[in-house]
Amino acid sequence: MLITLHIDIDSFFIAVERLEISDFKGIPLLIGGISSRGVVASCSYEARAYGVRSAMPMRVAKRLCPVGLVIRGDMDRYTNYSRMIGDVLSEYVPAFERASIDEFYVDLSGASDYVRNFGAWGTEVRKRVYRETGLPISMGLSSNKTVSKIATGQSKPSGQLFINPNSTKEFLASLSIKHIPSVGSQTYQTLRNMGIEEIRSLQQVSPDLLMSVLGKKLGYSIWQKAQGIDYSPVVPYSEQKSFSTEVTFTEDTIDVHFLEASITSMTEQLAFKLRNEQQLTSCVTVKIRYSDYQTYTKQRHIGYASATHTLLAVVKALFYSLYDRRVLVRHVGVKFSHLVHGNYQIHLFEDTVERVSLYQSMDAINRKYGADAIGSAKALGVKRYIK
Repeated sequence: MLITLHIDIDSFFIAVERLEISDFKGIPLLIGGISSRGVVASCSYEARAYGVRSAMPMRVAKRLCPVGLVIRGDMDRYTNYSRMIGDVLSEYVPAFERASIDEFYVDLSGASDYVRNFGAWGTEVRKRVYRETGLPISMGLSSNKTVSKIATGQSKPSGQLFINPNSTKEFLASLSIKHIPSVGSQTYQTLRNMGIEEIRSLQQVSPDLLMSVLGKKLGYSIWQKAQGIDYSPVVPYSEQKSFSTEVTFTEDTIDVHFLEASITSMTEQLAFKLRNEQQLTSCVTVKIRYSDYQTYTKQRHIGYASATHTLLAVVKALFYSLYDRRVLVRHVGVKFSHLVHGNYQIHLFEDTVERVSLYQSMDAINRKYGADAIGSAKALGVKRYIK
């Protein structure tokens, strides 16, 4: 029988800030762009009571919550804490999936001792994580990713909950449809307009109706999750997974403007791939091969990211630390590794509403017409010089 454990760090960004500065406890916190044109990346429960939500323009959030304290956020610090928790978990389980910067999944199928002793074992793990990092975590254990994730949400704050695989439909029935992971605000409103508020109502709707209203893929997925069905496997985290691209020029060159345009184009395409596949990278590598075939690489660990401007700054810095202006360059490469699943929310620390909208629009065009359909002016015209 499939048994899946879900682990979530409670209010992660907020918890880290309050761990670092105890005076932040109990006051409304807004993490995100500090200017009036910024965007809210995360907010405390105290701020939510004023109506503040993630991805909201900061100027709107400050108007709703004038007493809120705005913090820029520190992705390097958050990434470090996430790795610390991963290190603790690795001592208790043979493998885990790092689903995002603050979420983990563990496949416990066949591990009857873990399931039978979940109360004591889960408590021990939570206490160990808190002792090592100061951060509270919550856990949900059930038959699959969807149900265990919902169970985790019901166990917060700092709790754990086991849902018997034979009782998943009953557990889900009384909950709001908001608890289904793929039900966003727009989908929620559509379902509410159909008179569906609780999952029990969703369980009774035919999949054909949901597919006709929400689209075939989303409609069927939501119907399955309402029934407690989710076949998504737990994919063990691997530091080796990466996205990369390399180019060999038709002619060796020392034209720094052309070389910068090349790495810009490569970075833009890889960053789009990250966002399109909902991945974040925490390690950037740049490679240069000169005309004499001498090859050099350099890498840098960063806070989890997928924003082009963030990654391009790192790529350029690594490139210029390797680049020798006196030698012709034959080949360059860029690689993003140490990937985890995640969304764009964490980049809102430094982004404006306009930049977020720009990325969304460019990504939509690239999804429709190809990964290099649109990009920066600097990267245009590079292709014809590549073998």
